[in-house]
Amino acid sequence: MPPESESGTTPLEDFRTIGRRVSNWGRWGADDERGTLNLITPEHVVAAAGLVRTGRTFAMGIPFDGDGPQEGGLRGNPVRVMQATGAERRGRPGSLRFSDDVVFMALQAASQWDALAHVHYDGLLYNGFPSSSVDVTGAAHCAVTNLSPGVAGRGVLLDVARHRGVEWLALGSAIPPEELDEVAAAQGVEVGEGDVLLVRTGWRRKFVTDKDKDGFKAGEPGLSVRCADWLHRRGVAAVGSDNYAVEVVPGEYDDEYLPFHMIAIRDMGMPLAEILDLEELAADCASDGIYEFLFTGPPLAFTRGAGSPVNPLALK
Repeated sequence: MPPESESGTTPLEDFRTIGRRVSNWGRWGADDERGTLNLITPEHVVAAAGLVRTGRTFAMGIPFDGDGPQEGGLRGNPVRVMQATGAERRGRPGSLRFSDDVVFMALQAASQWDALAHVHYDGLLYNGFPSSSVDVTGAAHCAVTNLSPGVAGRGVLLDVARHRGVEWLALGSAIPPEELDEVAAAQGVEVGEGDVLLVRTGWRRKFVTDKDKDGFKAGEPGLSVRCADWLHRRGVAAVGSDNYAVEVVPGEYDDEYLPFHMIAIRDMGMPLAEILDLEELAADCASDGIYEFLFTGPPLAFTRGAGSPVNPLALK
């Protein structure tokens, strides 16, 4: 029996049906590996640059250290080790001393981009590339390097937590597309083609408040799979959030994990930005009533990578 939607009355379609409807396979050619980032044209970037009026800049990356929300498994928190402190002479002549350090981390341990190689199902990646092209050497197709150059363009924040009047949404609370419309209307902003959409659930605020790693990863509020059609109609280029998976967890299908990931990344070709800190930006947007800005969030160019750390900026 199909799962029910958030309203509890309308059955959700199978995620594959949604995926076929919003698929961008072949839209930008059979060899395309950039997906919805193709929607950010030079004209969009020029227009987004015009949104910078005060020079206020907001960093949305969380600290890359051992105090993050990860706990073991595939993605522990970053570990940084000093290789040199400057106390050692290191065989160099004269007065120069230097410090150097090295980091051990999963590429998706903190604030991150999911590349289009990150998720697949039924043996295929975005645009029909075989999932077997991802092996122990990395991703031969849809790697994170295909997100470059970029990502830069118009960013829009939809502050769902503030709209609901709460510090953070409850675990398992799905955000339906109708609510995205309500938030946008209340904020006086429109979401359009080529935009990078940021959705604030307050989940980062919750973690900073209670420091509960298990609680942060036990589940989360986030987008409903029904938002895929909404994003597709508006031509959104990428989506980011302050939680660890953008979508609601536990999900809306009992037998499928992260269905929105499968639709967005594999079918739409849409990269996702996760574990962002939207608190300072959200407070500023609420203060001046301006929820659009120049967004910049280039990935690190890890060859054949399935993801990348990121320290995105919002400039107003």
